[in-house]
Amino acid sequence: MKKIGFFAAALFAAASLFAAQVNEAELKSVGQTIEFENYTGPHARVDTLEAIKGIGSSLGKEVGKDSTKAANVGNQSKYYVIHAIDSSVKEKLDADILVLGANAEVDHIRNLRHIIASYLVSAYSYGESDAEAIATFVTVYNAVYRKNLDVFKSKYKDVVVNNLTAEKCGLSTKYSEWPGASQIVIPVSDSTGGLSAVDTSVISDKEVVSSMKEEDGKNIDDRKKMVDIKEREAEKANEKAQESQKKATEKQKTADAEKKKADEKKQETKQAQKKADDAQKKADESKKKAEENPKNKEAQKQAEKDQKEADKAKEEVKEAKKEEKAAEEKAQKAQEDADKSKKDAETQQAAADKKQSEAQEERKEIAKDQEKVAAEEKAAASASSVFGLKLADSKLNSQIVKVKTDDGVILKQSPVKVIKNRAICPSGKGFVAIAGENSGKGAVKLVLIDQDSLEIVQESEEILSENSVLLEDGGSYLVVIKDKLGYVAAKYGADLKLQVKSPVPINASSPIIKTSAGYMVTDLTGNPLLLNLNDLTLTFKKAVGAAKNLTVKAGKGN
Repeated sequence: MKKIGFFAAALFAAASLFAAQVNEAELKSVGQTIEFENYTGPHARVDTLEAIKGIGSSLGKEVGKDSTKAANVGNQSKYYVIHAIDSSVKEKLDADILVLGANAEVDHIRNLRHIIASYLVSAYSYGESDAEAIATFVTVYNAVYRKNLDVFKSKYKDVVVNNLTAEKCGLSTKYSEWPGASQIVIPVSDSTGGLSAVDTSVISDKEVVSSMKEEDGKNIDDRKKMVDIKEREAEKANEKAQESQKKATEKQKTADAEKKKADEKKQETKQAQKKADDAQKKADESKKKAEENPKNKEAQKQAEKDQKEADKAKEEVKEAKKEEKAAEEKAQKAQEDADKSKKDAETQQAAADKKQSEAQEERKEIAKDQEKVAAEEKAAASASSVFGLKLADSKLNSQIVKVKTDDGVILKQSPVKVIKNRAICPSGKGFVAIAGENSGKGAVKLVLIDQDSLEIVQESEEILSENSVLLEDGGSYLVVIKDKLGYVAAKYGADLKLQVKSPVPINASSPIIKTSAGYMVTDLTGNPLLLNLNDLTLTFKKAVGAAKNLTVKAGKGN
């Protein structure tokens, strides 16, 4: 991690875009560019990538124990995080502030991004790829708004701002200024974790993206990853919105039912009141008669009886009013719940629409930039050039490169670095190859790589043997694929659609050689087999029985 080699990510920013928000002195100090300068000299100690990531992981694990509560974790002299969370305040953003202490030794932007990414993985359960992309944006975001406290004040809660200073907020472009003078702000929109823990809209605003576009290649890969994250955020937010809408619909039905009950209670109260009024009127009349005939015992009894009936009716009115009030309160509560669910659904839908809109807009910009990059590369490659392969790693994986024929300078290289067997076959305006790795979500497949973009534009549905050979024959491609029998020979068309496959299993690493009698392959016992050139059936008549036995055995073992 100490002094690990010079890395410069030149991120030019249009002054007109930054004039209102970016500290002019900071821009002038680096010639109106954002350029991360990293140490290039020798090291007394070289930390492993695992150790570097461990810095972020240890901090993230502490915060992740209860990410909904504020906390300070880590070593203040080196690396520590202020988990600035205030759930009582609904406006503006919470944040994590990664502080680089005076004794922090990180001196390369790549390693700083590893620390941030591993922190996000541990604290909020991000996938590594997503975390790395977010970490890249976080560093550029903090460089863009370095020492611009007003910008942070406008977006973040007091619990965040109170931990920032004008001289240290954000990230310097010079590694020598990082220790003791860096407050890297990571906006938190959901402290419970998950894909939307970090507010991706904030760290990928126009100023940040404009800066990233100035880098060689326009930082297209990282921008694509961010778009992918936003699209998944939009999908999840949309699902939540639909769920909330369903709940809101059900709750509204309940609220309507409770309102109907309350209305019925109101009518019952009116009826009870009318009954009480009539009873009191009757009692008053009886009382009047009794008063007019004080010696009439029957009149006195009737008056007393009618008054009791009236009093009873009044009590019924009181009870009816109580029930009416309770029903009204219940109806009101039910309606409030329904309204809240509706609001939640609207908020979630708005969030989904916002993310989707941002993603769509950025995809358009990326598409334009890809065209520009392609045009620039095409112009640069106007001199005589050829395509070929170069080794990409120690596993003998390869990648396609385009080089100038006069001096061998690489004009373009493919991002696909897992081409197998050091072999490609030209096909139309591209190359057919076997590429991939059988690990995680990866798979080895037959692919078509576009000649202009050098990216995969088509792939087979079937998974290939990692040791499969690639044989081109008259526009068709012979490979070894996985099958219920184990591994079999297969033939594909130029469209990478499976045409035929052998009815018997072969060795996963079998050669495929075209002969006048058929394709020669190796069976599971190490013996040669000949397959028909058209349908890949066996041509060995005497071996048919043995082949059938072999098929049965392979089927049982699979």
